[in-house]
Amino acid sequence: MSFQNPVFIPGPTNMPEVLRKAVDMPTLDHRSPLFGQILHPAIEGVKQVLKSRTAQVFIFPSTGTGGWETALTNTLSPGDHVLAARNGMFSQRWIDMCNRHGLNVSVVQTPWGAGLPADRYEEILTADKGHRIKAVLATHNETATGVRSDIAAVRRALDAAGHPAMLFVDGVSSIASMDFRMDEWGVDIAVTGSQKGFMLPAGLAIVGFSPRAMAALETASLPRTFFDVRDMARGYAANAYPYTPTVGLLNGLKLSCDMLLGEGLEAVFARHHRIAEGVRRAVNAWGLKLCAQSDDLHSDTVSAIRTPEGFDATDIVTHAAQKYGVAFGVGLGEVAGRVFRIGHLGSLTDVMALSGLATAEMVMADLGLDIRLGSGVAAAQEHYRSSAAAPARAAA
Repeated sequence: MSFQNPVFIPGPTNMPEVLRKAVDMPTLDHRSPLFGQILHPAIEGVKQVLKSRTAQVFIFPSTGTGGWETALTNTLSPGDHVLAARNGMFSQRWIDMCNRHGLNVSVVQTPWGAGLPADRYEEILTADKGHRIKAVLATHNETATGVRSDIAAVRRALDAAGHPAMLFVDGVSSIASMDFRMDEWGVDIAVTGSQKGFMLPAGLAIVGFSPRAMAALETASLPRTFFDVRDMARGYAANAYPYTPTVGLLNGLKLSCDMLLGEGLEAVFARHHRIAEGVRRAVNAWGLKLCAQSDDLHSDTVSAIRTPEGFDATDIVTHAAQKYGVAFGVGLGEVAGRVFRIGHLGSLTDVMALSGLATAEMVMADLGLDIRLGSGVAAAQEHYRSSAAAPARAAA
């Protein structure tokens, strides 16, 4: 694999050089006032990216999975009931975590390639007259299938049912890349990580807690130590952590938020949509289909591309790495071997995306698929030429 080529996996993403340098910093005393000058601006920046005025943000040395555990253990008790749909690998993993923590999960089995069934959620919540369900889990962007679900619709389902359950959202592959409105959508806990839209190395679990989620801390009795947000809140008040923080990553997060907000969140979202649409037009020109079942479900951060029946899509990923030094994403779970994934998020430009599409074409042609070289690239080029924007600072 060549370090000269950009990666086209859905995370970790390509890093702007300025962020890589921000993470690579000298040691400082994390109990000194200087650390507070890194920590608090990073927290405030994340709040703005979440579009929240009221959330309390907590940043743990971990990944998105640690963020999931933070959400569950700080707000729920053994035996509590939660509602979730299984429509991909990452919703499945969150459900598995609930089971391991002794929670009772009502699982709505949903086809991989479909979005969250908000109408079914409303039916189940309406029938729950005793309000046994304490939380609804929602994966905003299912990274395995390239499916974006409508979180506002899930909130409307809760409201229509008159149900007090909290809404927990996995935004690991959406936040900082696609529009996310924590306050407007009534999200109680938002979970993300450093290695996708924030364009940093893996290593930070980033969670936002609404006031209602913070109130749930008082009654929750699942065990938590490392992920106890009460300890973290006390540390923040003293410009510190309850244990050793990842200072370099926090410094990178501070700068990443500055870059995203400097570019403008709406411009960031528009850039991701433009690049993603170019990829989708390339897929159509190749005569292939996406895993997402309909246009309204298309993710702007990752496209899962179905290959012809009987063809092992994993061969595309393997061949691209071995011959061309380029990384694409393999299919996971139920779609393993049936799709390959092109990640198009974080630090990416139209020109970088074209290099990935050109490589994918060469690989598929090498492997005998009926792909005309240049067809997908030309389709994407036409889109990028007609919708080109000024170079984005966050992608520099």
